[in-house]
Amino acid sequence: MDLKQLYKEKTVSAEEAAFKIPSGSRVVLAHAAGVPTAVINSMTANKSRYKDVEIVHLLCLNDAPYTSSDCEGHFRHNALFVGGNTRNAVSKNKADYTPCFFYEIPKLFSSGKMPVDVAIINVSRPDKYGYCSYGVSCDYTKPAAENARIVIAEVNDKMPTVMGDNFIHISDIDYIVETSKEPAVLEPAEIGQTEKAIGENCASLIEDGSTLQLGIGAIPDAVLLFLKNKRDLGIHSEMVSDGVLELVEAGVITNKNKTIHKGKMIATFLMGSKRLYDFVDKNPMIELYPVDYVNNPLVIMQNRKMVSINSCLQVDLMGQIASESIGLKQFSGVGGQVDYVRGASMSEDGKSIIAMPSTACDGKVSRIVPFLSQGSAVTTSRNDVHYVVTEYGVADLWGKTLRKRAEALIEIAHPYFRQSLTEEYEKRFS
Repeated sequence: MDLKQLYKEKTVSAEEAAFKIPSGSRVVLAHAAGVPTAVINSMTANKSRYKDVEIVHLLCLNDAPYTSSDCEGHFRHNALFVGGNTRNAVSKNKADYTPCFFYEIPKLFSSGKMPVDVAIINVSRPDKYGYCSYGVSCDYTKPAAENARIVIAEVNDKMPTVMGDNFIHISDIDYIVETSKEPAVLEPAEIGQTEKAIGENCASLIEDGSTLQLGIGAIPDAVLLFLKNKRDLGIHSEMVSDGVLELVEAGVITNKNKTIHKGKMIATFLMGSKRLYDFVDKNPMIELYPVDYVNNPLVIMQNRKMVSINSCLQVDLMGQIASESIGLKQFSGVGGQVDYVRGASMSEDGKSIIAMPSTACDGKVSRIVPFLSQGSAVTTSRNDVHYVVTEYGVADLWGKTLRKRAEALIEIAHPYFRQSLTEEYEKRFS
C-alpha cells in the first residue's frame, strides 16, 4: 500500500467534505478540546443545502453555530452533555438532551440504538505507518468513528500524538481535511478560599498510594494543591487537566502503586492548556482509551484505593445528589460521575467523594436542602453516596440511617442555613 498516494487520494477541502454529508444524517463530532471545526463551519455556512441533520456530541469547547435560530430545520443538536454554548438551545427546546452514562455511549453507537451516519474527528498527522492519533479526545470519538458509515478526519498538524488505544489508520478514513489549529484551551478555574477549604477536606481522605479520578473545575484543582505531601499517587480518570502536571513534576504522582496500568496515567480525554498538550505529546507516561473501558465501573474497581472526586448542584437531607439539572432546567449531564462513584465504591479500600461549596448565588442559597428542587434529576442515588464534603467538613453517609445522614449533612451546611434545616429535621424525626 502506497500510504502517501492513499493519503493524497482521500484529501479534500472542508467544503468538499461537508458536501459528502446528506440531509437526514446523524453526525457525531469529536469531544471537548478535540472538537473539529473546519467541516462543521462549512456545513453551517452552507446550511441551505441541509435538512434535518442531527449533530451529536457531549461537551464542546468551541462555538456551536448549528444551534443558532437561523439553523432551525437544517440542523438540530442532540446533547449527551449540556455545555455553556448549548445550554440556551436546550432550555428553549431548540436542541435535545439524551440522558446516558458516559461509559455506555459507545454501546449506543455499536448496538444500533443510535446509528452513526457520519463521524467528524480531529486527529494528528499520520506516522510513517499510516496511523493518526485521536489526540486529546479518545472517549466516545474512537467508537463513533469505528461505527460510522462515513469518517471525515480533520488531520491537524497541531494535534498532539497521545498514546494508548487512541489511533486510526488512514485506510479507515473516508475523507481527509488538512487543518492547522491548536486544540481548544480550557482556562484554569479561579480557586478561592472556599475551594481551598473544600480541597483540604477532600485531601484529608486521600491516602498514600491512592489512585485518583478528578472532575473539572476549581474544586478538583484545589484538591491537588493539598496533595503535595502525599506519596505515590496514581491517575485513572475520565479526564486529565493541568493540575496534575505539578504533582507529576514533584514526584507525587508516580502511578507505581496502581493495580492496573502500573506506571501509567490513564484517561479517556484531556482538557487544559497548551502546556498540558505539549506534555502529553508522545509521552509514554499517559495513555488514552475509549470511555467504555476507562469509565467502566468494573475496570475502575480494579484499582485498589480508588478515590473519585466529583461535584454537584444540590444534595438533600437523605443524601440524594442532583448534579445535572436545576429543577427542569438541564444544566449539564451525568457525565462520568456515577461511573466513578460506583467504581470507587467497589474498589478495595476505595472512596467516592461528592464535593461542593455549601452555598450558591453568592451565599443566598444553600446547596444542602430539605428537598431537591422540583423536577431535578437525581444523578447519584442516596444508596450510592459515601462522602459529601463542603468547606465546613466531611459527612460520611455510608451505612447511616436517614436520621444520622440528615444530622451529618446539617453539620457541614453553611451556618446561616443550619437552623432552617434543623427545623425540617425535627418535623421528620421528632
